[in-house]
Amino acid sequence: MSAFEPKGKVAPPFWQVKSLDAMSDREWESLCDGCGRCCLNKLEEEDSGEIFFTDVACRLLDSHGCKCRDYANRSAVVEDCLRLTPQNIGELAWLPPTCGYRLVAQGRDLYWWHPLVSGDPTSVHAAGISVRGRVRASEDTVPDEALEDYIVDWPKEVPPSSLRKKA
Repeated sequence: MSAFEPKGKVAPPFWQVKSLDAMSDREWESLCDGCGRCCLNKLEEEDSGEIFFTDVACRLLDSHGCKCRDYANRSAVVEDCLRLTPQNIGELAWLPPTCGYRLVAQGRDLYWWHPLVSGDPTSVHAAGISVRGRVRASEDTVPDEALEDYIVDWPKEVPPSSLRKKA
């Protein structure tokens, strides 16, 4: 803090002042709230382009911890795993509405339960945002032709309870 800065003035958090391109790798990675929603299998309607989420998870997702079991090698292990980048965020219609990357790209702030805001990596679970307890199967056990039987709406929704700050 400089001698000319008013006491008590706190700099805004990096995600409110930096563009996605300007973030360090550490800052970029910390935008992930750990919900696991992007790791659910999705179907796209060919004619309309509408995206349908399923409650079938990627084979690498730890559905309790909501983390990738092999994050460093995920693209080599799962052929269609897509790496998020500042350049492709705006094009990915399937990102959940609560996604930190999507919110920041749209110039919006993170929700109260995001670990960067709450300071607690478990707040995403407490707010009912994560896939914890909601994954019905792994893609290893569900054939592609059966995915339609697993379509769910909740990954595209923002739970009302997640909008209210916990006391």
